[in-house]
Amino acid sequence: MSRIVLADAGPLYAALDPDDQFHAQARGELAVLNRLGIGVAVAYSTFAETYTLVSRRLGTRRALRFGQELTSGSELLHPSPDDYHLALSRLAKHADLPATMFDGVVVVLSERLRLRVWTYDDHLRVLGATVWDARDEPV
Repeated sequence: MSRIVLADAGPLYAALDPDDQFHAQARGELAVLNRLGIGVAVAYSTFAETYTLVSRRLGTRRALRFGQELTSGSELLHPSPDDYHLALSRLAKHADLPATMFDGVVVVLSERLRLRVWTYDDHLRVLGATVWDARDEPV
C-alpha cells in the first residue's frame, strides 16, 4: 500500500472544528499519519469543498489559514476531466446514496492512483473506495 492517503473533506474539516463530532478522532488520526510518515494528498475539488465549509462555519480568516496550511503540507492533485466523467457514471449507478460529485471524484481518483481514502463517509466504500483506517496500522 502507498505511503499516502487521499483525504476526503470530512476528516480535514473535523480536524479544524473542535465542535465537530469527529474532531478528536481526526486529530488522533493526523497524529498516526505523522508518526508513520504517511502523507496526505488532497484533490483540488476536495480542497475547494473543505475551504468552503471552513469559511462558512468557522470564518474567512480560519479558511485562509487552512488553505495556507494545506497547500504547504499536502500534495494537491488535479482530477482529470475523465475523473469527473467516471465519477458521474459511478454516482448514477448509486443514485440512492447521499453522495456528491466531490465524493465520486475522490473515489475515482483513489482508484486511478491506487490510494486509500481517509474518510468518515460509509457511502465512499459503497462507491468503491478502499478506506484507510488508523486501527489497521501498526502500533
